[in-house]
Amino acid sequence: MTVALAQDWQLNLLGAWRLRCGSSTVTAASREQRLIACVGLLGCRHRSFLAGLLWPKSSETQAAGNLRTSVWCISHAFPHLLQAGADTLELHESVRVDVTALQRNVATLQAQPDARIPDSYLEDLSRADLLPGWYDDWVIFEQERLRQLRLSALELMARHHLAAGEPGRAVIAALSAASIEPLRESAHLLLVQAHLAAGNRAAAVRAYTMFSNLLEGELGVQPSNQMSDLVSAFHPH
Repeated sequence: MTVALAQDWQLNLLGAWRLRCGSSTVTAASREQRLIACVGLLGCRHRSFLAGLLWPKSSETQAAGNLRTSVWCISHAFPHLLQAGADTLELHESVRVDVTALQRNVATLQAQPDARIPDSYLEDLSRADLLPGWYDDWVIFEQERLRQLRLSALELMARHHLAAGEPGRAVIAALSAASIEPLRESAHLLLVQAHLAAGNRAAAVRAYTMFSNLLEGELGVQPSNQMSDLVSAFHPH
């Protein structure tokens, strides 16, 4: 590989781990993948913290040795990807990380709720599973954190589209949130509201009934009165 500049690197952690240099995808061993993913998600961290996080079952000495070996391999195979301080590690600030871009989009959405929402936001949020198939404790925590971020952003989009008189878009955003967490009533409430706003009463009743049956089967409870009242006029209980 020719010597890479930091701005040539693109790290993808959504859908699958993938590292690209320019237009070329590069490969890395599992140990190096995990270190790159860790600093890509968590940012600058102390070396001892990373060693303990990535090798929790090893002794402190072994974990530190594993970290040194991984840093050496990454630095030689992928120039300018890592930025190593005396006691810290992080990705070079110019490395592009898809999770960071997604978080930035959500922050913009939250800060400017009345701005026009690009269609790409919905697509990105709907399919943005973080490192599926990775079961390290620290990854599971980050997966859940991103999942909650996605859910709140999709519901915010649904409310935005409802307020803007775009019920069709609200339906898609609410469906995306409900598919991520099927028992989340706030997402299904928005879905029913969106169907009603579009004048689709049958679709609203169907969405309510499906959620009610799911809730009863899984938890033995009924939807809230707020949700039931939406369809009570044309759906006997």
